[in-house]
Amino acid sequence: AFFWLVSLLISSLVWFMARVITDNKDGPTQKYLLIFGAFVSVYIQEVFRFAYYRLLKKASEGLKTINPGETAPSMRLLAYAFMTLVIILLHVFWGIVFFDGCEKKKWCLLLIVLLTHLLVSAQTFISSYYGINLVSAFIILVLMGTWAFFVAGGSCRSLKLCLLCQDKDFLLYNQRSR
Repeated sequence: AFFWLVSLLISSLVWFMARVITDNKDGPTQKYLLIFGAFVSVYIQEVFRFAYYRLLKKASEGLKTINPGETAPSMRLLAYAFMTLVIILLHVFWGIVFFDGCEKKKWCLLLIVLLTHLLVSAQTFISSYYGINLVSAFIILVLMGTWAFFVAGGSCRSLKLCLLCQDKDFLLYNQRSR
């Protein structure tokens, strides 16, 4: 994410400088500047992706000198990636429920957020079985996500309308096939 953000910053600076240099307000020039900015942005992002690959490759070679026994990536790395995804989403849901508890002065909600956060964090220390940790964290994710959905004003009706593309406020409502 850091490399992507730096590449986005650099491409934004390039686009800004190109816009300032041309100092032209007509439509076609602005359109071509936008296209130029998109191409430059993609190019810079891919250069940074390659730089990130090289950095990871060098780090992997360094780790092989420390632990030469493990040569291929294991399922453990995949479990780590999924656990990271679950924890990121949990932080979003915890934030929604936590702020709702603060707004409504329901302090038990803050305690529930704290306890589920501690549970998800501590389970990785308690059990070395990645599958069990991931499944239990995912169950907590589904429960907290459902809770956050309803706290944020969602309802079963709005979810059904959204999933069936029948909600007029839903973005894809007007994009039906002709």
